[in-house]
Amino acid sequence: MLCSVGLPAAWAQQGPRRTTPAALPPDTIRRTLDTVRVVTRKGDIETTVKYQAKDSIRFNVQEKKATLYDKANVDYGEMSLKAGVITVDYNQNVLTAEGLKDSTGRVRDKPVFKDAAETYQAGRIAYNFKTRKGKISEAITQQGEGYIHAEVVKKNELNEIYGLRGRYTTCNLEHPHFFINASKMKVVPRKQVVTGPFNLVIGDIPTPLGFLFGYFPSPGKSRASGVIIPTFGQAVDRGFYLTNGGYYWAINQYLGLRVTGSVYSGAGVSFGGFGVNTDLTYRKRYRYDGRLDFSYSRRPAGQLLRSEAVNTDPNVRRNFKPRTFWLSWSHNPTPRPGGGRFSANVRTGSPEFNQQNTLDVRNYLTPAFNSTISYQKQLRNLPINYSVQAAQDLNTITGTVNLTLPDVTVGVQRQNFYRLLGLPTRGAWYEQFAVAYQLTGQNRLTNVEQARVLEAGIPLLGGQAQSRTIPVRFDNLRPFLRNAQTAVQNRFDITLGQYNLFRHFSLTPTVNYGQTWYNKQLNYTYVPAARAVRIDTVRGFNIVHNVSYGASLSTNLYGTVNFKPGGKIQAIRHRLAPSINFTGSPNYQGSRRLYDQLRLGDLRNTSGQLLTPLNDTRAFSRYAGFPFAIPAGGRVSQVSFGLQNQVEMKVRNKQDTTGTQPYKKVSLIDGFDLSSGYNFAADSLRLAPLSVSFRTQVAQKLNFLVSSSLNFYQRDSTGRLIDRYLFEAKRLARLDNASVQLTYQFDSNRRPGQPGNRQQRVAPTNDPVLGNPNQPDSYVDYLDFTIPWTLNASLGALYQDPGPRAPRPGFERQRSWPTVALNVSGEVKLTDKMRLSYTSGYDFVANRITITQLNFFRDLHCWQITGSWTPVGQIQGFSVTIGAKSALLQDLKLNRNRTFLNR
Repeated sequence: MLCSVGLPAAWAQQGPRRTTPAALPPDTIRRTLDTVRVVTRKGDIETTVKYQAKDSIRFNVQEKKATLYDKANVDYGEMSLKAGVITVDYNQNVLTAEGLKDSTGRVRDKPVFKDAAETYQAGRIAYNFKTRKGKISEAITQQGEGYIHAEVVKKNELNEIYGLRGRYTTCNLEHPHFFINASKMKVVPRKQVVTGPFNLVIGDIPTPLGFLFGYFPSPGKSRASGVIIPTFGQAVDRGFYLTNGGYYWAINQYLGLRVTGSVYSGAGVSFGGFGVNTDLTYRKRYRYDGRLDFSYSRRPAGQLLRSEAVNTDPNVRRNFKPRTFWLSWSHNPTPRPGGGRFSANVRTGSPEFNQQNTLDVRNYLTPAFNSTISYQKQLRNLPINYSVQAAQDLNTITGTVNLTLPDVTVGVQRQNFYRLLGLPTRGAWYEQFAVAYQLTGQNRLTNVEQARVLEAGIPLLGGQAQSRTIPVRFDNLRPFLRNAQTAVQNRFDITLGQYNLFRHFSLTPTVNYGQTWYNKQLNYTYVPAARAVRIDTVRGFNIVHNVSYGASLSTNLYGTVNFKPGGKIQAIRHRLAPSINFTGSPNYQGSRRLYDQLRLGDLRNTSGQLLTPLNDTRAFSRYAGFPFAIPAGGRVSQVSFGLQNQVEMKVRNKQDTTGTQPYKKVSLIDGFDLSSGYNFAADSLRLAPLSVSFRTQVAQKLNFLVSSSLNFYQRDSTGRLIDRYLFEAKRLARLDNASVQLTYQFDSNRRPGQPGNRQQRVAPTNDPVLGNPNQPDSYVDYLDFTIPWTLNASLGALYQDPGPRAPRPGFERQRSWPTVALNVSGEVKLTDKMRLSYTSGYDFVANRITITQLNFFRDLHCWQITGSWTPVGQIQGFSVTIGAKSALLQDLKLNRNRTFLNR
């Protein structure tokens, strides 16, 4: 039976005035299903006190007390109290609550007290609802991510807590796995927990770890400023160190700054170096978010191990660059209609940084990093868009840095001539004519000075015979800018419409015109006295024109084979898509604007052969190495052929139980494509190689891709193509190159034969209010034991024709299969709490295992174990960390590692 009574404030203070309560004896049990709310004059009790109990409510009118039995509940403003027994004393304005013992002596319905945002579980509670002070025995309360346990707690009107013989932990069990034990503590809600002398207790075993006082931030919001405790360790060549220590500054709700550093003691008089890392994160809801990370490292340049012993380990004999840095920046805007979009993805720095300071396999093995910063905008009510971009390419192996600064693009969407000019339309074929325009301007910088050499062994006057990489420093800014290449490209794409021929063919003619503007060009002069060619760079405005035209004719053919109705296979369909493309362009080889024509006389190469026939000329490009590809070669009049094939099968759908989709489509061949071409304007080698590609998928798991190129021409003993077809030598074609790639993906979430909706056993919720979770049934766990796992495997192979057989002894041919490698990665769930991930591979050409890494994670409820092991390679080593999961106690951890950074 549920009883609830609401007592007005005046009655609670002045005694009964109503007829019915006054007529009752002083000690009477009253049961009712209604809640009485009477508004009276203001007294000590400022609002209605709501009572509720499952069994009964006893009122003692003379003593002004109310006692609630079994599942009792009292609500007073923002205060709420639930317990087995609750007593309300109106004389003292005190609420008293405690649990009830059952027949076995177990205490149930322990008091749960809530005051505004604070919640407490306790053995006994006494609370003055006038002064908002209280005394709580055997208290448990949550403060942020932490939990406070105390034998006795006193709470004042400011919600500050003073605890005696308290425990602080981030474990959410009533009996926590670990805690910080302190005789006295003070808790300021949503701010901090301060204790006297404390020590750490793990698994009910006291440890000597502790201090004279403790300070633990307990912010109500998700972020707070605080000190980051460093990790202590020792490196063989750099001495003792403190690493990753610093400070996190929660600047405001949008910004957060993390500054950490590392310092090494070194050996003897040699300083071991230091490192600094700054990490700035920012976010503005519905606008953008990003992260800026800058790292700087300084270390000795000597060997890792200072020893006189002979050691062939490459990790021991490595030399390091003393000063390295790395910058990462990502900025992601939230798309908005009609607004501009600013985005950034920057990863740049010293090429040696990732090889010297990171254990991330992906960054360690990545040979090149790309960075872009761009702003894009589509103008409202106009078909115009523009973008401004800065880009960088960094090669960590060669140290090459290429910058495009800036890269400006302005585009006009395709516009119909008739609509653009406002002319009336009548449906004529020429009314489909449309044009699109794009302007692109680029300024390219590089730290590589290209070798000033010419092809075919032609001697060059001055210049350098080999390319040179300029170190990226401020004092090298002048040669860096001297290599700048600037150009502007204008491109017009003219569409002449799309027309249907003979009902089944689609014809699309196009015309493209472009201009490229350069601020300089190269002039070539042959100097007979020096028997070499001189190259001069001439400044000035130059225009390069480019015109091309073409047409495309395509269609689709279908063939279907139907089978017996009601069978497992209903039909097989073959789609055939042939296409013919024509491309034409004028002869640019003889253009004086693009090429310098030189007579080299009787100039010979090192073998004594004439470089050019007497009285003949050789063409040299005036814009070699400049931005944008200039038109090259002679006249083009080429017809290209393409043939695409796709095969599908319609089979019975076993998963359909309603009859709405009795059949489903299954792809047998995703694509089998062939393409080639023939240039009628070429002097020789008119037939282009045949490109063949085949791709399919087996059981939606195995992807199979094969691509190859076949040549139809013969070659001489040096491997150079000659203008003779292979079929004259009774061969159809020669395989020049081919690649094969197989990828397999598997995800095992359940054992075969088990239903997909099988109930999974989950761990019970760990909550201090609920007490200890129920112990799992070990036999059920063994019966339901599964090992879900994922596997991603990729096998790649590359074939290249090694060329003709060696015509002379001692000449070594190239490998036919330069690359054959297997890569695997995945994850294994050993238990519900433990996972193992892996990545590895094998190089069949070098006969060695590629970089292998094993990572494991073990969940220990409020603790966790993480580890990583790299058994082979230059970054081989291991790292194991045992630590608390909560961010508040992230420095409560034990780490052991042995890597190339501290070997």
